[in-house]
Amino acid sequence: MRAVVARVNEASVTVDGAVVGALDGPGLLVLLGVHRDDPGRGDEPVTTMARKLHELRVLPDEQSCADTGAGLLVVSQFTLYGETRRGRRPSWSAAAPGEDAERVVDAVVAALRVRGASVATGRFGADMAVASVNDGPFTVLVEV
Repeated sequence: MRAVVARVNEASVTVDGAVVGALDGPGLLVLLGVHRDDPGRGDEPVTTMARKLHELRVLPDEQSCADTGAGLLVVSQFTLYGETRRGRRPSWSAAAPGEDAERVVDAVVAALRVRGASVATGRFGADMAVASVNDGPFTVLVEV
């Protein structure tokens, strides 16, 4: 599982002209990709990813969402496992099938909420317009 995490001043996801998820203020935009092997790895990677995202000290003054109560906007992103080493057309074979990926993404969101995090989401499988105002910009890659 991998996530591209951006510190943002605001972020939202729109589907068919309607906002389906948004951050009310500063927080983290999390683009979350699920590898084809992740669904068979059990709960440990899910809880580890949730902990890392919630406690990642990338907010001002080296604080985390756990410290400040800042929200997270989690958006499923299968393209994070696109393979581009050969040719000009990416291969998506490393990404988990949709049904499996959706279960893992939902589990990460649920684990974040159990930790007390304020979490907004996109809509799995939808054609989403993701808007963000990056802060910094500050973007990191998190893998488990």
